[in-house]
Amino acid sequence: MIAAATGLPFDAIRRLLADLPGPDESARQAVASRDAVLTKPAGSLGRLEEIAMWVAAWQGRAKPEVKRPLVAVFAANHGIAERGVSAFPQSVTKAMVANFAAGGAAINQLAAVAGARLRVVPLDLDRPTADFTKEPAMDEDAFLRAVATGYDSVPADADLVCLGEMGIGNTTAAAAIAAALFGGGGTRWAGRGTGIDDDGLARKRAAIDFALKRHAGILGDPLHVAAALGGRELAAILGAALAARRQRIPVLIDGFVCTAAVAPLAKLRVDGLAHTVAAHVSAEAAHRALLDELGLKPLVDLGMRLGEASGAVVGALILRAAVACHTGMATFAEAGVSDKL
Repeated sequence: MIAAATGLPFDAIRRLLADLPGPDESARQAVASRDAVLTKPAGSLGRLEEIAMWVAAWQGRAKPEVKRPLVAVFAANHGIAERGVSAFPQSVTKAMVANFAAGGAAINQLAAVAGARLRVVPLDLDRPTADFTKEPAMDEDAFLRAVATGYDSVPADADLVCLGEMGIGNTTAAAAIAAALFGGGGTRWAGRGTGIDDDGLARKRAAIDFALKRHAGILGDPLHVAAALGGRELAAILGAALAARRQRIPVLIDGFVCTAAVAPLAKLRVDGLAHTVAAHVSAEAAHRALLDELGLKPLVDLGMRLGEASGAVVGALILRAAVACHTGMATFAEAGVSDKL
């Protein structure tokens, strides 16, 4: 749909954003009404009750389900990595994609436990984006192609999408996007990522601050920010989130990089992330601050910082639990139990 849209590349995305479906409030109310008569004290399942309502509203079903979850992991390389902002070389990105294909990564195990399809999408791994301290990471056409790749990766039959990424240097890109959208510079947003030392962290912060000055003229436009400071995998994540919204599929966001990737949607439209839930808060230093800026409340805090959708799939297990409780529990009348709990 993006490729078929008319106008300039960024205009094509804006047109899609102008026409987004909302939640099905009748489905939400149906779940709330049933929840009120299930065999438990009101509110005793806490946030699991809220989650079941959210899933129902975005699926448009009075009886929510998580039977066909998709895990979409996008991988790409970054020119900014040449600035010494990561503890690992860019060759690790391709090696990890091969590991995903061989079934040897954490996400393979988690996806299997969650009963989810795993789709790994590499984007031009042999051609890193430009170093954004020198020029925009991507021009509009390259950005649009990456967004379209993510958009086309979401099948209509998925009932939940878990988003993830792999890309050496991408916490620097994510921090730069966060700084551009919410202010504060490299000191506020740059963390240690894969484990850089103090000198590496100083280089990372300096690169972000330099890039913010170089690209000062475009900082008011979230799409220009995503293209100039981001990466192909971040753009693909944005596209996948947009596709899920247009098909009314609920989305679980992974860690700091994923959250930064979708943040432009919230800046472009106040309810742009209404169909998403933050699966967890990662150990990456600035993730909690970014979630706070977006008004997203994470499901869990397990100290994770792996990426590759690992936290999102842990969140999917919680969604499965919420839906199973709601659909499987008996009502007071069905169980012959007094409702005077």
